[in-house]
This record gives sequence, C-alpha cells and structure tokens, in this order.
Amino acid sequence: MQVNIHEAKSQLSRLIQRSMDGEEIIIARNNHPVIRLEPIKPKPTKRKLGALQGLIKSIDSDFNAPLDDFQDYM
Repeated sequence: MQVNIHEAKSQLSRLIQRSMDGEEIIIARNNHPVIRLEPIKPKPTKRKLGALQGLIKSIDSDFNAPLDDFQDYM
C-alpha cells in the first residue's frame, strides 16, 4: 500500500497497525516512494539452551592447542 505524506500524518495509527499486521506500507512524496513503514522485530531475550545440540559432530584432539601464529606471543 502506498500513501502520501498528508494521508500518513492523518492516519498514522491505522497505518502502524496495518504494518504490524504484516502489510507493507510505503509513504510517498509527490508520488515517489520515500519511506517504508515496518515494525521493529524484538530481540530475543533469552537463548534457548540446547539449540545447537547435535550440530557439532566432533572436536579435533588439538582443539585447545596454541595456534602456530600465536607461538611468538607465548
């Protein structure tokens, strides 16, 4: 849906709700799109424990060994 700036100012609450319901809202100036109104996706608050379970098949035996490039710093 595309609306002009004047309509967007007078119908902002309705446009915000439509955007939150998944509709794409474009605000235009002189019939040229300038802004896309879209909801902000919330950041996850907690990590799900075990989300990566089964994805790591094996760990090399030298996993904790110092890197060759790092030897000069030890």
